[in-house]
Amino acid sequence: MTAYENLMAFARETQALSLIAGRLEWDQETMMPRGAAPQRGEECAAIASVLHARRIDPKVADWLNALETEELDGVAKAQLRHIRRSHDRASKVPAALAATIARVTSQAQGTWAEARAADDFAAFAPTLEEVIKLKREEGQALANGGDIYDAMLADYEPGTTGAQLEAMFGALRPELSVLRAAVLAAEAPAQLTGTFDEAAQMKLTRKLAKAFGYDMTHGRVDKAVHPFSSGSGLDVRITTRTNPEDPFNCFYSTIHEVGHAAYEQNIHRDYLLTPLGEGVSMGVHESQSRIYENQIGRSRAFTGWLYGEMRDAFGDFGIADEDAFYASVNRVSDGYIRTEADELQYNLHVLLRFDLERALMSGDLQVSDLEAAWNDRFAADFGFAVDKPSNGVLQDVHWSVGLFGYFPTYSLGNVYAGCLHEAMRAALPNLDGQLAQGDTSGATTWLRENVQTHGGLYEPREVIANARGAEPSEAPLLAYLKEKFTGIYGL
Repeated sequence: MTAYENLMAFARETQALSLIAGRLEWDQETMMPRGAAPQRGEECAAIASVLHARRIDPKVADWLNALETEELDGVAKAQLRHIRRSHDRASKVPAALAATIARVTSQAQGTWAEARAADDFAAFAPTLEEVIKLKREEGQALANGGDIYDAMLADYEPGTTGAQLEAMFGALRPELSVLRAAVLAAEAPAQLTGTFDEAAQMKLTRKLAKAFGYDMTHGRVDKAVHPFSSGSGLDVRITTRTNPEDPFNCFYSTIHEVGHAAYEQNIHRDYLLTPLGEGVSMGVHESQSRIYENQIGRSRAFTGWLYGEMRDAFGDFGIADEDAFYASVNRVSDGYIRTEADELQYNLHVLLRFDLERALMSGDLQVSDLEAAWNDRFAADFGFAVDKPSNGVLQDVHWSVGLFGYFPTYSLGNVYAGCLHEAMRAALPNLDGQLAQGDTSGATTWLRENVQTHGGLYEPREVIANARGAEPSEAPLLAYLKEKFTGIYGL
């Protein structure tokens, strides 16, 4: 076998083991008995040690060095780019530290869940301090004297820096604040009321998943506290949640996660179990979930179809017609929870977290001051006070599992989705006619061909630039939001 063949065989085994680790995390969120958490922490640490050892294996460096002068095609060069990046990063992190982080964050997830249920941030604070200490140690190893937060961000959005995001988000925040104030000062659309059978919600949510192209022969829909997507290739699973008073939470969480899952399911099968066989970055990943959920799923055309489906499932639920339903789906209202936030205010929730976690990583903000800092920023951005920790600093799982650098990719994904929506609309002039029939195939096919099939073949910004025909910018997202909410609220 050639050096390239040996390297790719080794990489496929590593990728398979990584997916097994992901399945452990899926099980922890959906099926695992609560009392199994300490053992699961050891299991996660063990597999993390195996993966870390494979990623820094000297054979990988030998194969990479042997291929430096080889003539390779574009796909092979992209495979090597990912393998080299992973090898270089893993080689900077001591194996003991990688295992400790896996063990502590697995156990911290349970501690966070208990503290959240008890609305007791103080009970979680010591664990969070330990996680941050370990992640800063990892960041220092990765940064090699550079910016710790940038080193962490590279795990989720290679090629992007905190300073770049700060500039982009700095352009978003004032525009969103002005639009938010105008919308909330206007008369609000009718709000959905009543109770909606949770079994009927799950039945319709599975229909929605299929309508958006989710392949149930290679996936499944389960319930979890925090909706997520897990896996790639031939086994891509999603979770959702139900609330008898809020079926939109179930339906749009599902559509959102289907966007993630469709990305993984639609990557070219030639890349299966290779570094190219998964989404290239969390920002690009989030662009798929957000464009599925918002620009497609909350569009006037698609909500017209969904209105009929909901009447079939639940009978008369008090919304007079399709126009009123569209306005209700897109209703802007005050709320604490990021995952339940309307499309207009969602990014303000993300920018809050981005600024706070950068300050935590730099040492400018201490965990002892985090709850107060969160509450102050929330009041400044949203105009009312946080009532309890589960609606504030304890609402998200991300920091407990060490995902620092992850939050900004949500808003970056929204920016990317704005760019893709602009290009997709130009390419598909009859899109609304299809969506009005519940047919998303035009949109999902366009996204599959222009984004999803490539997997990790291109760099993140390159994927969006190729699809759009121009570099990514926040301008299309802002234009879309202004046009949409100005129309709904009659501004």
